[in-house]
Amino acid sequence: MFREENIKKEIKPDKDSFHDSEEIFHCREIVREIISENPKLSQYIKSSGNFDSFIYVFRSEVMAFLKTRPLAFQYYENEQSGRDIYNRLGWQAVAAIRVLDYIDHEGKSYSDMNLRGRKVTSSPLMIVWKAIRDGHISANPDFFEDFLMLMRQYNGILRQNVPGPALIKSWMKRHPTGLNQKIIEVRNKNKDRIIRTFIRLMEEGRIVKTRYSFEPCMSFAQKYQTMLEWWNTKTFHLHFAVRTPGMLNELLGHTLPESTMNLLNKAGEAGIPIFVNPYYLSLLNVDAPEYAKGADAAIRDYIFVSGQLVNEFGHIIAWEKEDVVEPGKPNAAGWLLPNKYNIHRRYPEVAILIPDTIGRSCGGLCVSCQRMYDFQNGRLNFNLQKLLPDDTWWNRLPKLLNYFENDSQLRDILITGGDALMSSDKSLERILKSVLNMAIRKKEANRQRPGGEKYAEILRVRLGTRLPVYLPQRITPELVTLLKDFKANALKAGIKQFFIQTHFESAMEVTPEAARGIRKLISAGWTVTNQLVFTAAASKRGHTARLRKTLNQIGVLSYYTFTVKGYAENAGTFANNARAMQEQKEEKYVGRIPGRFKKKIEMLPAEPEAIKRNIRRIMDECDIPFLATDRNVLNLPGVGKSMTFRTIGITRDGRRILEFDHDHTRNHSPIIEKMGRVVIIESRSVSSYLRKMEEMGENNRDYHSIWGYSMGETEPVFPVYNYPGYDFDLTPSYTNLEVR
Repeated sequence: MFREENIKKEIKPDKDSFHDSEEIFHCREIVREIISENPKLSQYIKSSGNFDSFIYVFRSEVMAFLKTRPLAFQYYENEQSGRDIYNRLGWQAVAAIRVLDYIDHEGKSYSDMNLRGRKVTSSPLMIVWKAIRDGHISANPDFFEDFLMLMRQYNGILRQNVPGPALIKSWMKRHPTGLNQKIIEVRNKNKDRIIRTFIRLMEEGRIVKTRYSFEPCMSFAQKYQTMLEWWNTKTFHLHFAVRTPGMLNELLGHTLPESTMNLLNKAGEAGIPIFVNPYYLSLLNVDAPEYAKGADAAIRDYIFVSGQLVNEFGHIIAWEKEDVVEPGKPNAAGWLLPNKYNIHRRYPEVAILIPDTIGRSCGGLCVSCQRMYDFQNGRLNFNLQKLLPDDTWWNRLPKLLNYFENDSQLRDILITGGDALMSSDKSLERILKSVLNMAIRKKEANRQRPGGEKYAEILRVRLGTRLPVYLPQRITPELVTLLKDFKANALKAGIKQFFIQTHFESAMEVTPEAARGIRKLISAGWTVTNQLVFTAAASKRGHTARLRKTLNQIGVLSYYTFTVKGYAENAGTFANNARAMQEQKEEKYVGRIPGRFKKKIEMLPAEPEAIKRNIRRIMDECDIPFLATDRNVLNLPGVGKSMTFRTIGITRDGRRILEFDHDHTRNHSPIIEKMGRVVIIESRSVSSYLRKMEEMGENNRDYHSIWGYSMGETEPVFPVYNYPGYDFDLTPSYTNLEVR
């Protein structure tokens, strides 16, 4: 059978045929099914004099069918668009549009960044024509299975069958949370094992830390109590973070299989760092009871590298092209930036500030990180001592903030990294004070500008951090006071929104410690939102719904559900965009909020300290299990976020070729008018994804409708995330923009 573990074997776009006899036999079985279920298609192929005549007849049939559904026909012709129209398309019409898109793009070639830019050709109808007419197999089983399911959808055999709320809730119950008492007991055992191992290693002299040592003649009980006290501090977890495969295995009770250890060692040789702090390591199940088996899969996928990542490390490129900056030249979005590293920008209203502090690092390494290319280049790393800010940084910071101050459209600053909360309190306070002073100066400068020429003033400050998940010990009373004081002063300066954007990947990460940390951040008056990366493990039926519910219970609003970024390096954790659309339409819908409640949602940040109670009240009034305030999107390898796409082709190994349009419901750089649509070739086939789910213990029958999700439209932004308006007329002109 075809295996996805070795992506180099899986992707064979430049071969005319496949020579694995078992693969060919499997392909021919599927082709026989296609012939059996589609006698008209088979007749078209066998009776056609050549390929062009077959395409003419087949296209005519599909076009005639689509014209019986005028709305779908107009959607295919791009005469109608948008979310409302998309929701009204029939399931068979969606398949017909895909067939026509295949025909329209037959024979076209695209750069496949999963193959480091090599060209691949999409010729699905030619492949099927040859297979049925001549028995010539020039693709693998994943391709033919995808085509079989497409025809079943077109013929009305494959149906959507949206599951009811009761079934979705039963899926949700499959996923325990870190607040479950039995899970807490498992984690306490893990913590005990890790602490005992550290004590032994320190006694043996294998771990020596100048800042952490035991007094002479301490008993084991005293050492254990001392370690418990250290456990509650941020610095302990950073100093004792695991950096080698051997130590990782030892702290996990020597439970890692040889294959995992070999891969971890290869990763180290390639230069991929390991950095797992003891707290986060305690969330991994070791000898887990039945109720906890597999429940930590999404966490493990963030710690353990894949073979694809190891193979690609050294060749990874920036997924978001605007992150690549050449001095004096506009980035891919057309924005001129002050330097290569500290400010990232794609939209007119918001830019990212990455400080040159320890905030350039993280509390752990997420192996599917979009900035893995920065780890590859050494820009991001875990050498925390070398990342301490020097005087040159503090001299540069005012100049960087001048960029925000003198820009006509910027009103939102996102401080991230790395991780914003990795910065010390002293550094973070200094950064926030500088941001506040910049906002005040920008507001004062506006007084000299006439109406219609005024610049956007700073309305929103955000901190991007995963530390509530990775290291909740970081959220101290001192940090809370710092954030509270900043907000009080910033409100006086006209800043109105204060968001902490965090990243819970699984309800299993919502521990009592994490919940307490979130409660502290909320007490500072900041709104906490979550961005989920939709990895394969996180895409299990009910997983995201359970996470949304659990986050709402602790006062966190869902913000984005992101398709995994990256190319071949992230193929191991990739969940197809079809699955993202399926999750949106078949699971998230149970949290849909009636329009009359949207104003209440919008007002939630006005009472941040009461947000947990107010969320609960809205859910009760709507009779829904969670608030679906997030959008399923992909960060395009161009400009912007979108889930507006159509499947226009497919590779010979079954990886779909998607054409994305921009989200036209939000403001973009004017450059998108020149960019046009963005073509993306997915890093794994739907068949490959389903095999992965099966390996994780899922029943593929639960995912059967995934085959039919071949297009999408971006969900609207939820009102709670809109910018407040100004009481003056803003200039329409752009600064720091050069569209070539």
